Amino acid sequence: MARSPGRRSVLLAAGATAAGMPGTRAAGTRAPGTSAASRAPADAGKPARRPLVIGHRGAPGWRPEHTAESYALAAAVGADWLEPDLVSTKDRVLVVRHENEISRTTDVPGRREFRSRRTSKVIDGRRVRGWFTEDFTLAELKTLRAVERLPELRNRNTVFDGRAPILTFQEVIDLTRSLSRRHRRPIALFPELKHPGYFRSIGLPLEPELVRTVRRNRLGPRDCVIQSFEPSSLRRIAAAGLGLPLWQALGLNGGPFGHDTTYGRMATPEGLREIARYAQWIGPDKSSVLAPSPLLADAHAAGLRVGVYTLRAENGFLTGGLRREGEDWEFGDAFGEYALYYGLGVDAVVTDFPDLAVLARDRTAPAT
Repeated sequence: MARSPGRRSVLLAAGATAAGMPGTRAAGTRAPGTSAASRAPADAGKPARRPLVIGHRGAPGWRPEHTAESYALAAAVGADWLEPDLVSTKDRVLVVRHENEISRTTDVPGRREFRSRRTSKVIDGRRVRGWFTEDFTLAELKTLRAVERLPELRNRNTVFDGRAPILTFQEVIDLTRSLSRRHRRPIALFPELKHPGYFRSIGLPLEPELVRTVRRNRLGPRDCVIQSFEPSSLRRIAAAGLGLPLWQALGLNGGPFGHDTTYGRMATPEGLREIARYAQWIGPDKSSVLAPSPLLADAHAAGLRVGVYTLRAENGFLTGGLRREGEDWEFGDAFGEYALYYGLGVDAVVTDFPDLAVLARDRTAPAT
């Protein structure tokens, strides 16, 4: 595949200050001078005037995902929420990675001292080989550096390889608060629990540490929305009494691992009413709400808000009619895709390019 040339977002200059990001504070401390009210967006569980823009792992269209630079850029260009994926270390610290297998998102394959850690595991019924966060302490993971996960598609981002450390969830909380102060607007967190059933099976449950972290930081419904593909995990969070909005993610095929249901059943009117008993949002694949699907209307009828994933700018990811001639890594009609989903009436978009999402929203769905 041909390699992509460098590109600039129309709002990329706004994120150039990422190099000046503030440092993080000790776990459990609170940003000075920020009350829950002063740093809070409109309640994440209530209807919004216009669709929310969610920075999917930050702004990974322009920076390697889940890095401080990626989150800072997403905030600078107007993202309403920032999404960290959560997995556990060997010593029970929540860290931010796309998956617990980290060979594609860190420089661990080239690190001799960790060569013996490469192994094979079954994760949610699938055999995976590589290096896994649960086999490392936090101190060991902190010696690794992030790399671009999709180098053939986003070659421009590889210039940042090896610069950024792995972040803890606490560090992302601290960073988000700092970014809210810097940009003088509230930015919420949207953490996803990755493979929670698997982590429970190996004695490293994610939910208790998430609950502790939320309470320690006094995160409320205006600060944080928690998502997972696994209903049992969300029910555990609901039972903890945190009072945070919950987001049930829905896959295209199969069903949540370890559950006696399918995503298809969960997306029926009856299934949606069941989801509404413990969650306030659903997050389906973007294709799931296109005509003639009744999912969007059915979800709204059940009292659920709908945020679709994942909108990107490259041809290889765009809805068929919006692709342009050229390679998969070249940009197609991304603005056309945002206009399509905003026009359908979705409540949020999860995107790798929050700058484009904000521009498209401000043009097609201005605030009233």
